Amino acid sequence: MASTPDSSNTSLAGLAPVISPAIRVIVLGSFPGAASLAAGQYYAHPRNQFWRLISAVTGEDLAALPYAERLPRLLAHRIGLWDVLGACERKGSLDASIRNARANDFALLRERCPQLETIGFNGQASGKFAPQFAQAGFRTVVLPSSSPAHASMSYERKLEAWLALN
Repeated sequence: MASTPDSSNTSLAGLAPVISPAIRVIVLGSFPGAASLAAGQYYAHPRNQFWRLISAVTGEDLAALPYAERLPRLLAHRIGLWDVLGACERKGSLDASIRNARANDFALLRERCPQLETIGFNGQASGKFAPQFAQAGFRTVVLPSSSPAHASMSYERKLEAWLALN
């Protein structure tokens, strides 16, 4: 039986890093979901809790701002955003569907973010990269995923863990 376009994985490229030389913390997701890729925005799915969680961490309601204003405000709190994967093949948005993954070039973080101390991993898939960052001398925090696919944990329990980024 021939493969239809709907049944094959699609080759995808991730989003550019949101970084500055002043960041002390970066949150690394696995790879943007379909809604985020379509919008060209980190955590664009309306049910993803990332912006609500990071708002609580920073003490500023970033979720209420238009996306274009969120990123500079996030950087003002010395927090960056990126993903562990720069490209992959995937159908849909689930991490379990990722194939032929290619990691981002993390040397970029050392070069461009000299004050970086803490790496937060948004979920278990990205958290698989924690040991290599810990070995490089970074403080690592594997966080419960902000994804709507990880709904078994309450927002309040997720927030408790996310506050470890401070």
